[in-house]
Amino acid sequence: MFPLSRLLATIALTAVGAAATVEAWAADPDKVLRIEFYVAETGFDPVKVQDYYSQEVNEGIFDPLLTYDYLARPAKLVPRAAEAMPTIADEAKTYIFKVRKGIYFSDDPAFKGKRRELTAEDYAYSIKRFKDPANKSPYESFIDGITGLEQLKKQAEKTGKFNYDTKVPGVQALDRYTLQVKLKETDYNFAYIMALPNFGAVAREVIEAYPDDTNGHPIGTGPYRLKEWKRSNKIILEANPEFRGFTWHFEPGSDPLDKQIIAVMWLSRTTSLICCICASSSRLWRCPTISSIPRSSNKA
Repeated sequence: MFPLSRLLATIALTAVGAAATVEAWAADPDKVLRIEFYVAETGFDPVKVQDYYSQEVNEGIFDPLLTYDYLARPAKLVPRAAEAMPTIADEAKTYIFKVRKGIYFSDDPAFKGKRRELTAEDYAYSIKRFKDPANKSPYESFIDGITGLEQLKKQAEKTGKFNYDTKVPGVQALDRYTLQVKLKETDYNFAYIMALPNFGAVAREVIEAYPDDTNGHPIGTGPYRLKEWKRSNKIILEANPEFRGFTWHFEPGSDPLDKQIIAVMWLSRTTSLICCICASSSRLWRCPTISSIPRSSNKA
């Protein structure tokens, strides 16, 4: 079961959009959503953080290959940075993902003034980071089933350095946009792991440019980017001008509760969820997730 706040957010967006099944959502820099955190965030390196509020921010910054259609009954996986659902072979021991072309990271000095396109190698690198002992990732066990990564970790424990250039049979970029993952055993649920926000791609150049503060430099391909961070005090996200856009084409399922909530949203235009979208500035204590608010750049 997925969070009710996410359901409310997505349904509110559907209600406000009216023709949302065919429209792309455009960013409006004049609209501000203010969210109050109950506890302080810890940082924004997707491999390292596991607290709720840091995860919420990361969902708006990073792109996993897959995400969820939360209005489907039951909720189902859909492509996000992938151009389609993965090809599953060898009794669910091989997964092949095709990365969507034309996705770019938000700008950062680490890219030296060049636009940086998202590639399959970025996902291969990002997956390997979970096994780097230096990262002490709380999600390391999620990828225990990938062939060859445990050996790479053991080698790093001996040498004191994780070699990201070592070829691993379980994680390979077959070409610029094709990622292949091989598992030790059959696992039909592996695709769900690739929908977790922690499995959004990072750029190796950025990680290596800020080795002592990867938590403070979250550069992703999602709809938002970090503009300002005063630790334990204030986080400001702004629209990512490189974001490719998002077309909201999901529809409510057959659950009567869905239709009831939609009706309430239409009739109660002053509710906090509606205000957070329609008003120029709103303050919420119970808020939708950042990634639940789809937006697109104004570029064609």
